Amino acid sequence: MNKRWLRRLRFGDGAAALLFLAPGVAGFFLFYLLPFAMGVGYSFTDRTIGGSFIGLDNYKTLIASDSFHKAAANTLLFTGISVPVLMALSLGLALLLNRPLFLRRGLQTAFVLPLVVPVASVVMIWQIFLDWNGTLNAWLHDLGFGRIDWLQSDWSMITLVAMFVWKNIGYDMILFLAGLLTIPPSYYETARIEGAGRLRQFAHITLVYLTPTMVFVMLISIINSFKVFRETYLLAGEYPYDRIYMMQHYMNNMFFSLDIQKLTAAATLMAGCIALFVCLLLEADRRFRSWME
Repeated sequence: MNKRWLRRLRFGDGAAALLFLAPGVAGFFLFYLLPFAMGVGYSFTDRTIGGSFIGLDNYKTLIASDSFHKAAANTLLFTGISVPVLMALSLGLALLLNRPLFLRRGLQTAFVLPLVVPVASVVMIWQIFLDWNGTLNAWLHDLGFGRIDWLQSDWSMITLVAMFVWKNIGYDMILFLAGLLTIPPSYYETARIEGAGRLRQFAHITLVYLTPTMVFVMLISIINSFKVFRETYLLAGEYPYDRIYMMQHYMNNMFFSLDIQKLTAAATLMAGCIALFVCLLLEADRRFRSWME
């Protein structure tokens, strides 16, 4: 009787869990998976309504496009610069705020505040800061330097990276702080007793046991770097300076020109590259965990 009752209870809990999950799963399927699958199908046709299958022709046209090359190169460059800088700075802040410090709570709140500020307000602040007659150029003028057109020069990528880091550093810092709290203090005490310095403790204790958190933070940061289009679009418009013309700009322009085939092909390629990188990163994390065990 007890075993049967337990089986019924487990079945009842499972059915209740499925019932609560059903709305979320249905919404994810209807508004994410199904449209994405339809987009992948459109990328192999010559038009969206009544189209015929043309194989990889849309992908060949896409890869031969100079605009696509420029957008893909700028996106990879932005991600390759912004993510390591963001992770290094957020980890440094997490290490700093993980020890007793004056105004520690206030500093944590200050770094997290950009996350709750609307994107339009963030862009307005940066427009005032980076304008030709803005705050930054006024400081440079007072110091005796010439003014710089930050958004219409090769400095535009640096300004975009700075805005991305400023907005996301608080979130990554909180994640790293949570990871640091899971490391037992006894590990550091044992290392100090054995004569290990701070650098050795950081390399052989902090970085090793913080690896799962670093993998998660890297994934989140990469995903956030592909969502920087909102800031760039509001900051520089549909056709910004060449250095900050991103993949999202390309797909947005294809949407306005109703070139759905190129749009869906570009989206499929980007999603495939992200999925491949995520799988490789998760596999590396899995092997590292098995090696640690």
